[in-house]
Amino acid sequence: MDEDMLADQRRLVELVEAEGWEVTDVELSAYDSPWADEDDPEATVTLTARKPYDDGEDGDEDDDSPYRVK
Repeated sequence: MDEDMLADQRRLVELVEAEGWEVTDVELSAYDSPWADEDDPEATVTLTARKPYDDGEDGDEDDDSPYRVK
């Protein structure tokens, strides 16, 4: 795998984490494009990340929602 591709992957992870996301999975796929006549490889990066959001509630209020786990 090309070192430039890995460096770009690390940079993308850094950017996502800098925005407050926790990266939980990264997949880098390198391939030669069957649609392009060039010999340069291409890459696809798939990131999975999570970020909790404050719901604005104290959590102490009674919530009658049948979907909330208590």
